[in-house]
Amino acid sequence: MKNIVGIGLLILMLVSTWHFLLNDVDGGLIFYSSLILTIFLVIIGFNIFLENRDPIQTITWLVIFCAFPFIGFIFYFLFGRNFRKDRIFRKKYFLDKQTFVKISSEAGYNERIMEMGEHPQQLITLANRLGNSPVSFTTETRVLRNGEETFSNIIEELKKARHHIHLEYYIVRDDRIGGLLKDILIQKVKEGVKVRFLYDAVGSWKLARSYIDELKNAGAEMVAFGPLHLPLLNNKFNFRNHRKIIVIDGSVGFIGGLNIGDEYLGQDQKFGSWRDTHLIIKGEAVRTLQLIFLQDWYYSTNNSFLSDEYLMTGMPNHYGYGGVQLIGGGPDSEWTIIKSIFFKMITSAEKSVWIASPYFVPDDNILQALKVAALSGLDVRLLVPKNPDKRIVFHASRTYFPELLASGVRIFQYKEGFMHSKIIIVDDQMASIGTTNIDMRSFHLNFEVNAFLYRTESAQQLVNDYMEDIKVSKEVEIDEFSKRNFGLKLLESTCRLLSPLL
Repeated sequence: MKNIVGIGLLILMLVSTWHFLLNDVDGGLIFYSSLILTIFLVIIGFNIFLENRDPIQTITWLVIFCAFPFIGFIFYFLFGRNFRKDRIFRKKYFLDKQTFVKISSEAGYNERIMEMGEHPQQLITLANRLGNSPVSFTTETRVLRNGEETFSNIIEELKKARHHIHLEYYIVRDDRIGGLLKDILIQKVKEGVKVRFLYDAVGSWKLARSYIDELKNAGAEMVAFGPLHLPLLNNKFNFRNHRKIIVIDGSVGFIGGLNIGDEYLGQDQKFGSWRDTHLIIKGEAVRTLQLIFLQDWYYSTNNSFLSDEYLMTGMPNHYGYGGVQLIGGGPDSEWTIIKSIFFKMITSAEKSVWIASPYFVPDDNILQALKVAALSGLDVRLLVPKNPDKRIVFHASRTYFPELLASGVRIFQYKEGFMHSKIIIVDDQMASIGTTNIDMRSFHLNFEVNAFLYRTESAQQLVNDYMEDIKVSKEVEIDEFSKRNFGLKLLESTCRLLSPLL
């Protein structure tokens, strides 16, 4: 059936475009250019069709090609190509699989997992198998609730660095906080500390060249992840490094939702207050975070630093912190790692599932899991921003509200500024915090990193913070929401049409 639909849509596209050309083109150059474009679109359409993508995604692309041929052609080359990821990230995938350290053979490791209970055991096992990452029971974590807490802790720890500082960010701004961090890094280089800074070429495309040159001239290594020269021909454009990582001396780490920029301190006039969540990590699990960075660095530079001086961590000599597992996910993996763990968290919940996500465009699996959990009587909550920063995603996300509300999911819109936290809490005991949004891009295209917490004090702190966020949010009522005007519903539905591509 899918073959018939695909071929039918391709024929329709070709016939309709050809009809338009014959009746509307005056110049021969325009005619032949349009003819070539049509041929290319047919070839691309068959390529998408033969890739056996999700049928909805396939049909969405073909409809776009029919309705907006030229725009669809450009959009596909920027965002639509899937076949490359198996090739361009193959080296990175095998490197990850070969070099992730395993501590499952250590005495008492399996016994400590058993002590966590059946529910956490299943999640730990799944995360270990998919992410090649062990769980640590000797790692201290602390939740940082906003930009002020996060950057003050980052600055404090950076100033203590003695051997190396590793940074990996999606967005880096040359503003006040960006400049302050740059000055600290330059000072640490002068003190003999090795500084390596990996930034995403697309996320940080506005970063001034002078910022990069200052760090490089001081002796820091600063490298772009996925550099772009000719975007339409570049095979890395659509696969971005969305991670936010800092590792200091192999013993202290930071991950979470905050990039480097003044807006994350609530200093943007458009958004005002910026609600976000970050995590500081000390101890054994920092080794996994270090490995994620070092492998990204190796992929970008071909320089490897997988040695004891970078992988030996300062580990607490006692237990009692709960379980901490760091997982990196991305298009280099044969599994959608973080999405699979999210799905397992939702479907195995016994009492509650609380989610905070600034961009909510779930695929069918996650959407169905949330609805079934709510219909089963679980306390399922979704916290999203009331005010958008990305309007297409914002309006697309609202089209999922009616079916979620009808199934019993409670939806809250955060009112005080912009909510950028990326949190999942299950049964008040297990939680995820990191860079992954509940959307297609995070699940399938971006390199992400999340910390999974099992019965830690930080998980309980996330519960408390979530309850505080609910107090300053407005709950969406199904009767009121259904009264949206026709124009708004039309806009939302149009954005929903693009949701498989977002």
